[in-house]
Amino acid sequence: MNTIWALAGVVIKELYRRKDFYVLFVLSALITVAAASVNFFDDTKIVRYVKDICLLLIWLSTLIVAVVTTARQIPAEKENRTIFPLLAKPVSRAQIILGKFLGCWLASGLALLVFYAFFIIITGSKEQQWHLVAYLKAMGLQWMMLGVVIAMTLLGSVLFSAVSSNATICLVAVGGILFIGEHLNKIALRQAEPLKSITSTLYFCIPHLELFDVRKQLVNNQALPGFFDCGLASLYAAAYVAALLYATWLLFRRKSLST
Repeated sequence: MNTIWALAGVVIKELYRRKDFYVLFVLSALITVAAASVNFFDDTKIVRYVKDICLLLIWLSTLIVAVVTTARQIPAEKENRTIFPLLAKPVSRAQIILGKFLGCWLASGLALLVFYAFFIIITGSKEQQWHLVAYLKAMGLQWMMLGVVIAMTLLGSVLFSAVSSNATICLVAVGGILFIGEHLNKIALRQAEPLKSITSTLYFCIPHLELFDVRKQLVNNQALPGFFDCGLASLYAAAYVAALLYATWLLFRRKSLST
């Protein structure tokens, strides 16, 4: 377990040594400026609009950080040939997979925490209301969703040799799931066989990431799912993470590291 935590620590340090961390602060500053512009409009609808923009930026930014950070982990180890000393320590391939996942997930969580800290301070000062429980639920659900995305990207890093290809495919796949994933069952009903069965199977196999999106509830100050429902959503995400990491390990343990 110490080995896994050590590998995770390296990933976290790597994130903040790269430009990603500084871009995070720039985006946070932009969010702050956008929210501060509410001073020019004495209208609660404007506050909701700014909250919507802020949350959209949070989702986009953390998705990009999570995918890009994860996509370059294993290819970078192979390119720099640092994976061979790791395996000679000895560190098993399963430990590498778990350490990389944990590091990317924790790093994404820290980035998410910074974004939400800015968001909570700005929106709370403008609305004069501090929906801390709701924001913590939203952040937790998004963090669970990022775990699934990171596991998907880690699997892609074993399948695709190029970091750019893996990152692009994963971002497109995540975008497709978020936008049309919940509608696949309705689309399947309008199709003829065998396309109907294929689409229906796809609907039940993909992780429904849209279940973790509660931005509309936050913007409109509506009630969020209870803690029990959030717990079920976390178990749902954990099941997909476990399956994806297991598939990654199966492929990685048979993969030649010399190419």
